[in-house]
Amino acid sequence: MHIGIIYFIVIILANTVGAISGMGGGVIIKPVLDTLHFHPLAAISFYSSVAVFTMSIVSTLRQMKNGLKLQLPIAFFVSLGSVIGGILGNTVFESLLRFFSDEKYVQLIQIILTIVTLLFAYFYTKIGNDRSFDLSHPIWYVSIGLFLGFISTLLGIGGGPINVALLMLCFGIPIKEATVYSIITIFFSQAAKLFTIAQSTGFGRFDLTILFYVIPAAVIGGFVGALISGKISSERVTQIYQVVILLVLLLNLWNGVQLFV
Repeated sequence: MHIGIIYFIVIILANTVGAISGMGGGVIIKPVLDTLHFHPLAAISFYSSVAVFTMSIVSTLRQMKNGLKLQLPIAFFVSLGSVIGGILGNTVFESLLRFFSDEKYVQLIQIILTIVTLLFAYFYTKIGNDRSFDLSHPIWYVSIGLFLGFISTLLGIGGGPINVALLMLCFGIPIKEATVYSIITIFFSQAAKLFTIAQSTGFGRFDLTILFYVIPAAVIGGFVGALISGKISSERVTQIYQVVILLVLLLNLWNGVQLFV
């Protein structure tokens, strides 16, 4: 029971920040649960996905209530790509778990790739967020969605900071709008991942009682985060985004070192 309570607290805090910044919470949840090490890697990835999937539903509904208007072609085609990417990402993740005899090597791959995406996101929002490619063809929307869906499910982080930074860079949209597209991408990629698990290995290998803590915490975090996001400026969202990136970067470095201590 104490494990469920710890997960409940972690997920509320992570999803609140994730909904504000568009990161989705998983980029915080995954490394924190890795550090706690209460469950194996596949289970942690699953709980993180359920948390950010639930948060994405609540946050998107709340953001739409806040009155933020979306460009439907971007939302539709990015979502389409993220579904395909979500399926591919989970397939590669499961293949890596089978390939390596020790799951710590899969975790190390996740940590390295997460650090790379964190650095990209931080430096783009810090020094280059006035630059963009202004891409507008549907094939680009699908391609970016596919990449984001793939990398988020492979890393088990749901969304991550790269979503927001890449959406801003490729499509030239402001950060607050990018956070909403990011959350929508998270919804479809994680839905695809959970569907893939259901159709392949099933959920029997996971302790599903933990979901009684994960899902309510995700709902609360998504609601509170979206509520706060609607009341603060884009500049404040950027500051929160950058601080979280630095904290998560340090946490991932710590987890990487601990694998071989």
